[in-house]
Amino acid sequence: MTRIVSGLGIHLATRSRVKLAGKLVAGALDRISMQDCGQMAEAQLVIKVEQSLGMECVKCRARELSQAGNCPKYLNKKEIVPAVVPKPALASSKLPLPVEAINLLLGADLFFISSCHGHLSMGTNHRGGSAGFCRLLKNDDYGTVLVYPEFSGNRLYQTLGNLQTTPKAGIVVPDFDSGDVLHLTGTTEILIGKEAADLLPRSNVAVKVQVDDARFIQNGLTFRGTAGEPSPYNPPVRFLASEGRSSVDVQVNDRTAYAKLIKKELLTPTIGRFRFSISDPEVVGRFKPGQYVALAFEDELGAGYSHMRDDDPSSLNDDLVRSFTVSSSRRGGTPEDEVEITIRNVGKVTAFLFRQNVRAGLEVPLKGFSGTFAIHQDEDEIVPFVAGGIGITPLLAQVPDLDLRRIRLIWTMNITDIRLAIDTFERYPPLARSTMLYFSGAVDGGQEGLQTTLRLEQYGAQVCKRRLAASDLLSIQGLPALSSTWYICAGPQLRQALLSWLSDRRVIYESFDY
Repeated sequence: MTRIVSGLGIHLATRSRVKLAGKLVAGALDRISMQDCGQMAEAQLVIKVEQSLGMECVKCRARELSQAGNCPKYLNKKEIVPAVVPKPALASSKLPLPVEAINLLLGADLFFISSCHGHLSMGTNHRGGSAGFCRLLKNDDYGTVLVYPEFSGNRLYQTLGNLQTTPKAGIVVPDFDSGDVLHLTGTTEILIGKEAADLLPRSNVAVKVQVDDARFIQNGLTFRGTAGEPSPYNPPVRFLASEGRSSVDVQVNDRTAYAKLIKKELLTPTIGRFRFSISDPEVVGRFKPGQYVALAFEDELGAGYSHMRDDDPSSLNDDLVRSFTVSSSRRGGTPEDEVEITIRNVGKVTAFLFRQNVRAGLEVPLKGFSGTFAIHQDEDEIVPFVAGGIGITPLLAQVPDLDLRRIRLIWTMNITDIRLAIDTFERYPPLARSTMLYFSGAVDGGQEGLQTTLRLEQYGAQVCKRRLAASDLLSIQGLPALSSTWYICAGPQLRQALLSWLSDRRVIYESFDY
């Protein structure tokens, strides 16, 4: 029987590729004696190429690229350089995968996959994205299963078509830093729609691979790769539902709840409070303190399918579902069928909300509530909460449930957001007396600026016109040295600093991974 063969030549520095497929005519394997690294072999193959598909990453040929269908999306640039003579070592040939192989897989931003259509044809392609886009669903004595999302492509469905007719795949995952390489073969299952979203939230199509065999080889590559420009088309990593890091709750029935904008208040030029009525609260349930709400804006902002979209590449895989921390409280007078969010204008969806006129009656699907960032306050316990700017929102939803005399709020913000602090203390005056405010940016030296800061002090807040420092956290009045749990809701840079300052404390934080 004639053996079918496929291959992929790829130039990662330019994102250029050429795909080849055909028949194996002849092959030979010659052993070469190498004193330094034992026995090595040289393989020689003669292939009759019957199909090829090439691509060059040149903007002026966008029309030709689109017609060819061999697009450069999801390829992260790398500068490939030769390595010293490899000394390949078979580190593992058993399942489950060893820790080193797991780390390689979960840190990879690229793997190669081969598939076939029975014994008629074969194809090799790449799958890429942000590091960690391929997730490990299971790895124990009962099996190894990995899952990866299928991003928006060229709609030729060469690989997916093969996996549909012949659910077998061969996968190679290279480590461009160490030279290690993971070889996998497995049985595939294509998940579509709800099946995909149930397993890998935010995905419309996903592929599940039951690994049948594996080879983890250390120092198996003859080259190394230096990371370059990541693909602008990469969506954020989509975590498995079982990992508990996704924001979207799947609806439990066929009914759809809608959120209708009924009130908008601009607190600063970039921060606003938006209130929505919920059409059918029974569908999504009542939110809990510390949760966020997921709203869908596809009907309002979706642009439809495009093969390439260089003017806005991140939109290609954007489902336009956004999650916002709920800032209204159950005991603060919010009706059962309403929810409130306080947000900053930082992107396409928030900009759309800031432009809305309430009288227009905007109504969007409400996907659900999720999250567990709840503040626990034991009897007589003093609880510290560190907020960065708009990171105050999860605390606002829980103020009525807390003894504010035993809260220590450390709130840092830019001076341009000062009216958010004033609004907060006007709504919750007792909170001010438990707050230490740290302002960055130049304070207006005029009469208005002085009156504004004085007003905050009159509420009872301690105001510091400087950035927060590590020493400030260690001098909080009444806080036991190590016993308290710290709560943090801040952007990545501030959160990283806080975690290093509080490395010996128990910290619970809102990660904004959604």
